[in-house]
Amino acid sequence: MTSILVLNGPNLNLLGTRQPEVYGRTTLEDIEAMCRANASEHCIRIGFEQSNHEGVLVDTIHAARGCHDGIILNAGAYTHTSLALMDALGAVDLPAIELHLSNVHAREDFRHVSHIARVCVGVICGFGAHGYILALDAMRAHLARDPEHGA
Repeated sequence: MTSILVLNGPNLNLLGTRQPEVYGRTTLEDIEAMCRANASEHCIRIGFEQSNHEGVLVDTIHAARGCHDGIILNAGAYTHTSLALMDALGAVDLPAIELHLSNVHAREDFRHVSHIARVCVGVICGFGAHGYILALDAMRAHLARDPEHGA
C-alpha cells in the first residue's frame, strides 16, 4: 500500500486562530481529517506529523525512508531558512512536494526564497487547506509515474 508522510512545520499547530485572514480558519486537525479521508478513498496510508522544532522535522524526514513512498512538507518559515531540511529531503531519496497555505509569492520578499524547492518534485501554494488535497493528488500521480517510488 502506498504511504505518504504529511509533515507540518512551525506554528501550523495554531491554524484556525493564527492570522485567519492569511491562513484561514481551518485547523490542523481539520486538515488532518481531510487528508485521511482523501487517502482512504484512494487506498493510501498517510502519516501526519507537526513540529515547531527543526531537528524533529529533520529526524521525521530521516525516519520516512523505508516507511513512506513520498513526503508532503509544509515547512512554514523553515522553507526560507533551513538548509538542514533541504539536506534531509535530499538525503532520503523520496519524492517531496513543498506546500504552503498562502501564496508566498504575493507576500513579503523573504518568502519568495525557498531552500527546499530545489529538492522537491513540485510546489503548491495559495490554495489554503485545499492545497493539502492537491498535494496528495499530485503525489499519487507522481508515484504512479515513478516505478522506483510507486506502490
